Amino acid sequence: MIGQASVAFNQGFDTGYDEAWTKAMQMMTMESIPHKEETKHSDDEYKKGLYDGGEGIVDSILPDFEILPEIPVRKIIEAGMKQMSSQYFRLLGTSEIAGQIKNALSEHRPLSVIRLGDGELLTLAQSIVMIEEDVRKEGHFLSYSGVELPDLEARDMLAAAIRKADIVGIPKLRLSNFQPLAFSVLKAHRINYRKLKLTLSTINYALQFEGYFRGMLEGYRVLIVGNSAQELSKVLQDSGVHVTGVVTPVKGMRDIPRVMDEISSAPEFDIALVGAGIPAVVIVQRIASELGKVAFDFGHLADSLVQGETAL
Repeated sequence: MIGQASVAFNQGFDTGYDEAWTKAMQMMTMESIPHKEETKHSDDEYKKGLYDGGEGIVDSILPDFEILPEIPVRKIIEAGMKQMSSQYFRLLGTSEIAGQIKNALSEHRPLSVIRLGDGELLTLAQSIVMIEEDVRKEGHFLSYSGVELPDLEARDMLAAAIRKADIVGIPKLRLSNFQPLAFSVLKAHRINYRKLKLTLSTINYALQFEGYFRGMLEGYRVLIVGNSAQELSKVLQDSGVHVTGVVTPVKGMRDIPRVMDEISSAPEFDIALVGAGIPAVVIVQRIASELGKVAFDFGHLADSLVQGETAL
């Protein structure tokens, strides 16, 4: 489905895959015809990775002197997945999230929807799941996202926000710094994920691409928070959204108290859309719990709308 494909693409955007892609394209421009030795090396590494991640696991599990001929690894995985289906954990879907937001708005109830990407998870992992050196290596982009390492106070603020949030988005991708890290940090912070209302961390894109956002915002007063707030305000107003205020900029986790003061003094609003990197998690949760409003972690969807990559 096109919505799911777009969500998957934008998961990469959210986590810096775009940066890697840009660098790769720059390299290709500099050297458009790779040497045969380099191509062979790349092919060998790809084949090794493909084997290690699939057929190699099957080989390691099969008993000595036993083989499983003519059955591709995908069929083996599918059979195993059927056996594990009783342990599936269902996340809230797009229509359910849209429904909960609409209900909260119509009933004037607070609601916070936060999202955990690799930046938030690496921040949460500091000193309890990963050593600082590894967090720095994997989280080279964290300063851009609002966290200057080391920052254990930011770590604990995020954990507290997760405990209080109404809905928490987590990654579906089973890459090391995504879903596996999510459950590792939740366990390390003694947060029982079974007591949380979970959805996808890309729920912002899912709501947009499946056409829910316009209907959700229609008839309500919207506050926009984040570094792209001014530009996003114009885009939304041009689309008929009633924007009552803008709070910008958000200069990292240390700026949250000032930002909250500005939000508290902003013109009356019904829902806040917050695109502020890692601080958005704390800001969204505090808007709901302290001001009694609906707040949504809008993320890089703000940039996509401003740059015209997608339309409301």
